[in-house]
Order: sequence, then C-alpha cells, then structure tokens
Amino acid sequence: MEIKQLIVGELDTNCYLLISEGELAVIDPGGDSDKILEEIQKSKAKTKYIINTHCHPDHISGNEKIKKETAAEVLIHEKEKDFIAFQADRFLKEGDKIKIGDIVLKVLNTPGHTRGSICLLGDNFIFTGDTLFKEGYGRTDLPGGSQREMEDSLRKLSEILKPGMIIYPGHGQAFKKDNFLVE
Repeated sequence: MEIKQLIVGELDTNCYLLISEGELAVIDPGGDSDKILEEIQKSKAKTKYIINTHCHPDHISGNEKIKKETAAEVLIHEKEKDFIAFQADRFLKEGDKIKIGDIVLKVLNTPGHTRGSICLLGDNFIFTGDTLFKEGYGRTDLPGGSQREMEDSLRKLSEILKPGMIIYPGHGQAFKKDNFLVE
C-alpha cells in the first residue's frame, strides 16, 4: 500500500492517492486536475474510485476531469445529494466498505462540517476530510454545518481512533492519533 499526498487548489486541500495491488483511489481531488492525473499516470495503477469526503468545491472540483480521463466511479455520502451539481456513481452510507486492491476502507458518517461529511477508516490509518485537523476541525457555520453534530462526530472518532494511527486530514499535515484528544 502507498498513500501519496498532493496539495491542490486555492485552499491547499490535501488530495490523496491510495494505491494497492495495482488499483488506485483518488480522495478529494479539489483542483489541479492535471497535477493529479500526472501522478496517477506515474503510479501505473488503475483508477477505481474518486471518493469525496464532503461536497465543498475545494474537495470535488477535480471530479469531472479525472472521471473523464480515468472512467473511475465517483463516490460521495448520500446526505450530500442535494448539495452537488455532478452525477455521483454511488452514494455512500455509514458502514459501507470500499475495496482498493487489498485495502478496505470503512465509511464513517461524521456530520458537522456538512451533513454528509465522511471519514474513511483503514487499518491503522484514517482519512478525515474536514472533520478533523491536527489542531482543530472544519467550520460548522456553512450550509449543512452543525457545531453539535461536529462535537458528536469528534467524540465518535475519539472512541474509534487508536494510539499510533495515522490521520490524513483534508488540510494541513498528517499526524498520529497520540496528538488528538477530545475533551
């Protein structure tokens, strides 16, 4: 397994390429589609999925071009349906599993930043989108956001995440679980 981080778009969004056994998932292609496509080509892996952790433009703006070039399926949580202008191939829900090579990601609905925000839980790592950053969490004052739901989602994550897990956020540096504490 390999995880490549690309910083894309005007808001320095983390786009991740998860590569396993010749298959690839693009997580949050929020801009700079050509840069992402170049890295995909270098990997020589087949792009299976484009996964959006939520519906904000800085996480989805590369979907269309990357889908056109790779024929990958676009996945997003079902609660984002009313907020997107693109055609999703599959709507996700809590507990769904996404298989890339020999890696399985479990979908965790973590509302707060948006209603359909998700985290993608792997074995000893997690992609958190804008639910959790190294030193905070995503805004809750935008349409679909909720401070109460964010607090509930952070409590949920604090029960799931184990010491030493690597957390790959939507913005900023990756970090280990040891640095994360919800009061």
